[in-house]
Amino acid sequence: MRFTFVTLFWPLMEGYFGDSILQRAIRNGILRIDHLNPRDFTTDRHRKVDDTMAGGGAGMVMMPQPLFDTLKHLKEDSPRAHIVFTTPVGKPFRQSDARRLAAKEHIVFVSGRYEGIDERVIEIWADECFSIGDYILTGGELPSLVMADAIGRIVPGVLGNADSLAAESFESHLLEAPAFTKPKVFHNLSIPSELLKGNHSKINALKKTMALSKTQYFRPERYLKFTQRESDEKSIY
Repeated sequence: MRFTFVTLFWPLMEGYFGDSILQRAIRNGILRIDHLNPRDFTTDRHRKVDDTMAGGGAGMVMMPQPLFDTLKHLKEDSPRAHIVFTTPVGKPFRQSDARRLAAKEHIVFVSGRYEGIDERVIEIWADECFSIGDYILTGGELPSLVMADAIGRIVPGVLGNADSLAAESFESHLLEAPAFTKPKVFHNLSIPSELLKGNHSKINALKKTMALSKTQYFRPERYLKFTQRESDEKSIY
């Protein structure tokens, strides 16, 4: 899997890949990370990449020419690259999107800045547009990292124990059950005793009960989806 980040501020991002699981995946050749800076493609002698908003308005907008030429260069080098724009108006990024995109061989994340990107670049080059939430950030670098992390960890070989993916939150509408470790008692709070008895069928049943309770409390809309799916499946038989 290759990730390319189109950004004006790569130094803000590169440190994220310097440690832990993703760093190991890069070192082992499972993931490949690179970047392009639109300033390197601008025809402006001052390396300008933004201009005032047509029709008036506060702030600046990223000009079409530098980004267009950046992405044109990239697609000539990698025709099968899948180009993703990060934007508050994009569709919400979900775990299902991460699973689907993990099958791609090359994903390009285009990070906007200022008041956004000239819409014509998005219309020409975007394969998909995503938002990570209903809030505004100073740029698209953080959303790009969030999506790359969510996608990258699903790529085969990235996680040390791939089985852990199956039980994670959002894989079945339910949040993941609470996790515990040693010591058995901490600040007068004990690990649920059933988890320590070694009966795996009862452990799984308890974990599902805890996951249901957690989902109902924190994400009631997902709890409703899960119970509806369970009801639909039972009605088939």
